[in-house]
Amino acid sequence: MSDSHVTDRLEVEAETRNLAVVREFLHAAIKRSVLPNGDANKVVLAVDEAVANTIQHGYEGMERGNVEVLIDADDQSFRVRIRDNGVSYDTASGSAEKAELDLQAHIASGNKRGLGLFIMRKVMDEVRYTSREGEVNELTLVKYIKVPG
Repeated sequence: MSDSHVTDRLEVEAETRNLAVVREFLHAAIKRSVLPNGDANKVVLAVDEAVANTIQHGYEGMERGNVEVLIDADDQSFRVRIRDNGVSYDTASGSAEKAELDLQAHIASGNKRGLGLFIMRKVMDEVRYTSREGEVNELTLVKYIKVPG
């Protein structure tokens, strides 16, 4: 195994136009890591969902805020932490049924919201969220790197 440790940090204003900046930052870090191509799109999708949710819901009705994206990758995992000072959200309520969500029924009912965490949990190996009112919210997304053979 090589020693390919990648750490990086990006902070952007919580505005939709910065989703592209976050994606470019993420792609650059992924290229420097040993994350397999097949998992790269999953990580980008999960981070995109997380940052979009933070922008859309975390700062709703508030003054502008920032979103911080921290990457820590090595030979075993690709870890992304997304931090903000917006409104925290309750990941516990309904998490059991969200984990087993019937996607077709959800979409057929005309409901296009509430899929962000579901998607993150489906494509990532670990999804953890911590928050304390008035302090930093942090969502940690981890993709384990499987070594062939």
